[in-house]
Amino acid sequence: MKLTALLIVCSSLMFGSLGKPQFPEHEKDPKFWNMWAQRTLKDALSLQSLNTNKAMNLILFLGDGMGIPTVTAARILKGQLNGQSGEETQLEMDKFPFVSLAKTYNTNAQVPDSAGTATAYLCGVKANEGTVGVSAAAVRTQCNTTQGNEVTSILRWAKEAGKSVGIVTTTRVNHATPSASYAHSVDRDWYSDNEMPAEALRDGCKDIARQLFENIPNIDVIMGGGRKYMFPKNKSDVEYPNVLKHSGTRKDGRNLVEEWTDRMKDKKGYYVWNKKQLLSLNPSNVNYLLGLFEPADLPYDLERNTETDPSLTEMVEVAIKILRKNPRGFYLLVEGGRIDHGHHEGKAKQALHETVEMDRAIGRADLLTSVHDTMTVVTADHSHVFNFGGYTGRGNTIFGLAPMLSDIDQKPFTSIIYGNGPGYKLINGARENVSTVDYQDNNYQAQAAVPLSMETHGGEDVAVFAKGPLAHLLHGVHEQNYIPHVMAYAACIGQNREHCVSSSGAADLRPVLSSIAALLTVTRILC
Repeated sequence: MKLTALLIVCSSLMFGSLGKPQFPEHEKDPKFWNMWAQRTLKDALSLQSLNTNKAMNLILFLGDGMGIPTVTAARILKGQLNGQSGEETQLEMDKFPFVSLAKTYNTNAQVPDSAGTATAYLCGVKANEGTVGVSAAAVRTQCNTTQGNEVTSILRWAKEAGKSVGIVTTTRVNHATPSASYAHSVDRDWYSDNEMPAEALRDGCKDIARQLFENIPNIDVIMGGGRKYMFPKNKSDVEYPNVLKHSGTRKDGRNLVEEWTDRMKDKKGYYVWNKKQLLSLNPSNVNYLLGLFEPADLPYDLERNTETDPSLTEMVEVAIKILRKNPRGFYLLVEGGRIDHGHHEGKAKQALHETVEMDRAIGRADLLTSVHDTMTVVTADHSHVFNFGGYTGRGNTIFGLAPMLSDIDQKPFTSIIYGNGPGYKLINGARENVSTVDYQDNNYQAQAAVPLSMETHGGEDVAVFAKGPLAHLLHGVHEQNYIPHVMAYAACIGQNREHCVSSSGAADLRPVLSSIAALLTVTRILC
């Protein structure tokens, strides 16, 4: 077995070295690197003229679980999917001029969850893990700590300012990330009343699906999964009528989709549940859209039925075309939510393809908006214990083997590895020999150091990419809850709007920024 593994590794290295050059010939010339750096420097100097326009539109792309190693690995994958070695590729988010770091801890957790972090980057307040839309004074699962501790989100601030608002996700629309934009719940898992304890219902707490339609009436665009939480218990699903687990879950007997369509029928509101219905709509004739494409989460992009399930890019395009009709602008939350799921399952290939798809959606949004009046932010809620290494050569497939055997057990190993998770496997008391399995399979679970049924989040800072009006305010290292305050400031919504009104009464950011600069200059002189 050891000889077989050695032959496999050696042959892969030999063929790799005999094939295309390990790096392009022009990279041997110092002029190539010097000219590239000079172009980059010229671009950086142009950023000294800051964009201080008012942001009419705000877009937040949230890659759930998209830590920096995931961004780097997805960059390589994107390039390799395009026939390149990958390392030199640019993601769409890489093109953003301003990058900072966000500290992700929850008020009660060093390594956070997606609920507490969502409350931070949507509501501007750090919170406890497992809770959405409530402050840290609320205690998870304790319904009676909800009232009085609710915090509102930037989506609500935008709606109250007259903007159109939208939510697009690849998870359930009542999952942790989207729910923090509209719900106030001491438990992220209260998807419908079926998942709530009797005591919480008696105390007056509402399930998250119900809050989606009641807390902020007339959210303009809602797209994702989670269909079963909107229908009465045991009501058959429209797409999977014979699959019991996909049937409705609601114990209160309410049909939230029917209620929504009745309310919106005279307001150009449309409900769709498959790709064909979605793409047949003319956005010019749609004011409100509810799209629920699966009973729970949408499938991974690698497993998506391209005939029936829309991609994240397709959903984002339709959302922007509907929302941008509002002359006051819009706020759009977009979640690449299944990046996180891929990592939890130890399925790096699924996670990285989800990341590439979200990056594709970022590119589509760029084509449909203008950097002059649209602030776009791309970030993550938290990281994962995912990484890649092993001294791999340039152009090595991101899902491939490291170019060596372990000097401890003399077995090959993949470049990608997890700190913990379901990929931990022992065969006859020893580490599994990866050369005996298909480590390129879509659902291959990369090896992990510690056995867990589900891999865990990571606690390190995450990147924040920003472009558009006042994007330069996202700089350095900040608390995660700083993000919505900057976005609201740029759009003149939320709590600090005084800077937006000039003497003529028109919105204008420049006078205040210049006065701040003048004040700093005077301070230096006096001090």
